Amino acid sequence: MAVSAKVPTSTTSIVNETSPWTRRIIKIVSYSLLVGFALLQFIPFIWALSASFKNGAEIQTSLSFPPRFIPNSPTFQNYIDIFTIVPFGTWYLNSFIVAVITTLLTLFFSSTSGYAFARIPFPGRDIIFWAIIGTMAIPGVITIVPIYILLKSLGLTDTMQGLIIPFMVTSFGIFLMRQFFTSIPAELEEAARVDGAGRIRTFVQIVLPLARPALSALTIFTFMGRWNDFLMPLIIIGKSELFTLPLGMSTFRGQYKTDWNLLMSGSILVMIPIVILYIAFQRFFIQGISTTGMK
Repeated sequence: MAVSAKVPTSTTSIVNETSPWTRRIIKIVSYSLLVGFALLQFIPFIWALSASFKNGAEIQTSLSFPPRFIPNSPTFQNYIDIFTIVPFGTWYLNSFIVAVITTLLTLFFSSTSGYAFARIPFPGRDIIFWAIIGTMAIPGVITIVPIYILLKSLGLTDTMQGLIIPFMVTSFGIFLMRQFFTSIPAELEEAARVDGAGRIRTFVQIVLPLARPALSALTIFTFMGRWNDFLMPLIIIGKSELFTLPLGMSTFRGQYKTDWNLLMSGSILVMIPIVILYIAFQRFFIQGISTTGMK
């Protein structure tokens, strides 16, 4: 009995002594794998950044394996040429105008519509909401032709409005904001109404400040979608002075030749607003994604 009683005790002590080391090894291996995968994701960005400081001939030689990341003779000429050879500044401004205005309109209409579906009872509310959600299952490619026909009939092709109006309201934005608003306790709005605040004042002063995580997530998604959009400007815009960045940068790639130096320097400049936007809203972004859909 005494011997059998000591065996589990000694076994338990051995497990207790080795388990912290085992957990530490598992943690080290896990973090090492995560860091390794993260570095793999950075390799294309590092190569593009390196290529933006190389001339065309050096880029062609660096396309072989293994790639050479350090330029032999770094130069800023690519960043100068991209603004002198092509109207890159105009493309940049066009993309910025389209992305910013579309994002602001999306935030306004999605927040007001989402709040109405979450808090205001009206006949057919749930049916209308689920009908809007159903449109998310329709591939965007199917709607390109109808959107083009509508814009052409309204005279909005080859205009900035044609790139903004079709995307100022999205079913995803309405769904995201509605789900977040349902997670906010209704008692807060009831307390505001007891204090004499109306529906609009309650929405602006109570609900919207609490919805900053969802608004931040929607801002990043919408801005990135409009900033990187290529297909819709390709179909709607025909004038070079109205090109957006993705459409303008496609001119660097021809059938027989690609201006890799201009393409890489332009790609680095295109990344800058997205990086700044994510850094500005990152502390709200994860919270918005994780808390949306709690109810």
